[in-house]
Formats: sequence, structure tokens, C-alpha cells
Amino acid sequence: MAYPYLGDIVRALTGADLPLPIPVFGLSVVAAMFVAGAFLRRELARLHAAGALGHALVRGRNRRSEAVDPAHVVPDLTLVTLLAGIVGARVFHILEHTDQFLADPAAMIFTRSGLSIFGGLIFGTIAGLVCVKRWKLPAMTVLDAAAPALMLGYALGRIGCQLSGDGDWGIAADMALKPDWLPTWLWAQTYENNIVGEVIPLPGVYPTPLYEAAMCFAGFGVLWALRRHSFQKGWLFGVYLVLAGIERLLIEQIRHNPVLDFGVFRCTQAEVIAVLLIVGGVAGTALLARRLPAAGRTGQAA
Repeated sequence: MAYPYLGDIVRALTGADLPLPIPVFGLSVVAAMFVAGAFLRRELARLHAAGALGHALVRGRNRRSEAVDPAHVVPDLTLVTLLAGIVGARVFHILEHTDQFLADPAAMIFTRSGLSIFGGLIFGTIAGLVCVKRWKLPAMTVLDAAAPALMLGYALGRIGCQLSGDGDWGIAADMALKPDWLPTWLWAQTYENNIVGEVIPLPGVYPTPLYEAAMCFAGFGVLWALRRHSFQKGWLFGVYLVLAGIERLLIEQIRHNPVLDFGVFRCTQAEVIAVLLIVGGVAGTALLARRLPAAGRTGQAA
């Protein structure tokens, strides 16, 4: 069962039919933004207190630059990356479905479903780095601080995909492979009442948003545990790229996505980007794995 709007959840929980046409996916994105922002703010404050991160220079009301605690710029940073991420997610989705876009551009642009998370990641990261540069903050340090928050935000966003049934589900589930101990709803779902209006025949499809959320919560735990690393700045973000790439590469094996023909090989857009993330992340962590002197570390004892 899917719950595209808040009213659907209220009806399922209480039986009350209230006019609450608030998109559940939108609510989950807002929740992810606030939760991820809170963790980013906490990490930036820790780094600042430990002396690993200086002040941010922002323009005040008198148009003069003011030095502020870097944690104070998180709301602006979150809003900018969110808006840029939404644009990027839509752009990459259109690039993945160019035939549908050419047939009906308006429908593709303004549809309530169809977002590419990697497009959002790329556009959001670029927009965030522009802000970080403007505020005179060290990009690598901020990327390290943002890595756990990015993974956590993605996990929460996938819960929104699961609840609303936005089409980010898997291929038809093979019930012959289901372990006896696993509940059926964790192996196959029909997403009845999904927001895209698609009827999924029994036994259903793999609930890949749940699998992604679980993997990303685990990835968040790893990144949060490693945040006091003693390696070069940027090393933790490299680990994030590897984890994000592996997670997506694995899920693409059972996920419903258009396959692109590149001549030499056929794969999904997400698989290409996932491989690039893994390669880039492995290279980054290898290059930055040299330990810093005690004075330059990211506040392990703080």
C-alpha cells in the first residue's frame, strides 16, 4: 500500500477522511533536510570548537562581511543545495527519459514523480561548493562534515519514496528466491494507490526504497563513526562516495530503470554514475590516506 498524501496516512491510521492533500514525499524531503541539517550543524560546530574550521565570512545587513560561526550558515547552505538538487534531479531524469520528454515536455517537467538522486547530488554539491567558496570556508573540511548528513538525508528521502510509491521500486519479485524467515512485505509489494497511478500485478516488485534506506542508515553509521579521522581533509567524503556508489550499484541490479545503450555495453544511467563515484572515491581516499600531524587533525578529542 502506498500513501501519496498526508490524508492517506491519517485515514489509514485513524479512519478519519481529512482533506490533507500534502504530498508525503515532499514532507519526507523537508524532514530529511532538517535532520541532515541538524547533523551538519553539529559537526561544523564541533570542528570549529576544535580549531579545525575557522569562521565563515557572510555579508551582513550593512553589506560588509561579518565573521560568524560556520554552523550558522547551515540553513542557507541547506536551502541552496535543496533547490539546486531538485533542479538537478529533474534534469537527470529528463536525460534518462528523453523520448518521453520530447513527446510531452510539460508533463516531464511538472510531474509529481521522477527524480534522479544522482542528478540532485551533483547539482546540490556544486551549488553548495559555490556557497562554501563565497563564505571563505575550506571546501574539503566542509565536505567531510557533510558526508554523514548526506547519507542520512538520502536514507530519509527513500522512506518518502516508499510511502508515496513514486515509481522508484524494483523489478518483479521472484518469490521462489524468498527466504522463509523473511516477511512477504519485505520481498514483494504492489504499492497499491501509488502516486504515479501504476497497477502492479501480483506478487509485486522488490521494495527497493526500503533496501536503500537500510543500506544508507548503515552507511551513515559508518561515516559518523569515522568522522574524527586523522587523515587528510576530504578523506571522509571519499569514503562517502565509495559507500554511495556501492549502495546504488547493488540496488540497480533489482531496480526498475531504463537501460541505456552505449554501444559497447548496456547499463542504466545510475550504474554509470555509481561506478564513477566508486572510482573517484577510492582514488580520493588513497591519495588522502596520509595521516595529518596532531595539530591539523579534525578534532578527534573534541
